[in-house]
Amino acid sequence: MEISVGHTPDSDDAFMFYGMLTGKIPSQGFTIKHVIADIEDLNKRAQRHELDVTAVSIHACAYIPDYTILRSGGSFGIGYGPIVIAKQNIRPEELKDLKIAIPGKMTSAFLLLQLMIGKFDHVEIKFSDIPDAVNSGKVDAGLVIHETQLSYKYEGLQKILDVGEWWDKTTNGLPVPLGTNVMSDKFGQETIQRFDKYLHDSIKYGLEHLDDALDYSMQYSRGKPADLIKKFVSMYVNDVTVDMGKSGEESIRRFFSMASEKSLVPKFEIKISQAKF
Repeated sequence: MEISVGHTPDSDDAFMFYGMLTGKIPSQGFTIKHVIADIEDLNKRAQRHELDVTAVSIHACAYIPDYTILRSGGSFGIGYGPIVIAKQNIRPEELKDLKIAIPGKMTSAFLLLQLMIGKFDHVEIKFSDIPDAVNSGKVDAGLVIHETQLSYKYEGLQKILDVGEWWDKTTNGLPVPLGTNVMSDKFGQETIQRFDKYLHDSIKYGLEHLDDALDYSMQYSRGKPADLIKKFVSMYVNDVTVDMGKSGEESIRRFFSMASEKSLVPKFEIKISQAKF
């Protein structure tokens, strides 16, 4: 069975798919057509139902009713997450009155920051270009994701707040819901669960062959040093990535419950794979 699989050009996503895309683990009857795109592009492609399996922001799940969330492959922060950066110190309470660059309207980072500070003036900018936009004065502050959460200091910028820390305190330690993988409902639950197991095994293989998987991931390092990429991968490929478990599922449901209370997302059904690992 040939299926299209989309993931981002990011080292943590590449790490998860290393075992699968290099043929290191049994294929479970799937032939993969590999697609690489920015996370917000993948969110939009999922809205158009262009991909069979794809990485998406968890926020985007509110807008893609024909997909099921996989239990494996989620990006959850453990007490940390997206951050807001600026050139100069800004009090968090001032942010809602400033222009903030965001990496996309369907990113989880954007929804999390709205939950934290309320609605704010924003402009969409490709995530990797946000530090330059802040430095140039195009925006007052930037909401950053991926490895930019670690590299902003090298660009002369400072952290204003950590959205992940806020979530951790607000929810008494639930993992921070950021990204996930979804599969089209057209395949049926049996096939979805079989692919879920395939991705689970790929992630496990990467963790068991850490150096090789990290070497593979470096092709998506965007020029960042290996030690930074290793730290970033270790942050976002964790136990909840292997299997979201009860804490990951509760995190997703709490995320959308809080967003619904503030009318930030439409009503929709949360569908999560029931695969057993």
